[in-house]
Amino acid sequence: MSILNITTQLQYEGFLSTPVLWSSDLIFGMKQFELPQQKISTYNSEESSKLRLGKLVEQFVFHEFGQVDSLTILAQNIQIYKNKITIGELDCLLKYLEEYIHLEIIYKFYLFDETCGETELEKWIGPNRNDSFVQKLTKLKTKQLPIFFHDETVNLLNKLNLEPSNFTQKIYFKAQLFLPLNIEKKTYSGINNACIKGFYIRLFELERIDSNQFYIPNKRDWLIDTHANVEWLNLEEFKSIVLELLNGKRAPLCWLKRPNGNTQKFFIVWWD
Repeated sequence: MSILNITTQLQYEGFLSTPVLWSSDLIFGMKQFELPQQKISTYNSEESSKLRLGKLVEQFVFHEFGQVDSLTILAQNIQIYKNKITIGELDCLLKYLEEYIHLEIIYKFYLFDETCGETELEKWIGPNRNDSFVQKLTKLKTKQLPIFFHDETVNLLNKLNLEPSNFTQKIYFKAQLFLPLNIEKKTYSGINNACIKGFYIRLFELERIDSNQFYIPNKRDWLIDTHANVEWLNLEEFKSIVLELLNGKRAPLCWLKRPNGNTQKFFIVWWD
């Protein structure tokens, strides 16, 4: 297997190991789509090397679904047009067991910021503070899911010999979550705490972890579970790269390796 294929396989396995962000209970009236844990299969599409992270995740989902005998993908990435203008997209239409489902696919990275919002759900924000969990839920609820009921969508589904009234709507929402460094361990309400993958720090807190080695994966490799087989950086090498990113108001996901060999993910953020 080529280095490219090995990397893509690790990305796929990291995607598979990421839990859904909530289960069983409804959030904002939306229900998660949940499958039994799938065996790891080989993912070898070289075309995926050209995709951005969001589209890469979609391809991983479709590959995962292809391993499930009782699941059939009826259509995917369906563009909805009105007067030749795109008004939205349906990520996936599928049949699982006897249920027809319109599925929206999301994969996010959120940090817990106590200064944001009032409820715990409102405190989960994107690494660069330009999005949040609640904002995404609101967009799903008010914009993305309603597209399914537009006249243009109904007409398109009828052309595909699909009856819109047979479908339920669900979300396939996976996420990696990060807490402030050394925060008191507790259970967070409304989310799957198994999604917590690491911590985040500001630059001035770097001295608190300066006895470690560091690695900065590219954006697509944010999916990968940490391992020791990378080219680790010392503190000075790490700081020189990180400073440039932070000056551009980009918060990178990083790995660290402790002296005992244990590895972990963390974000270093540019905001106070």
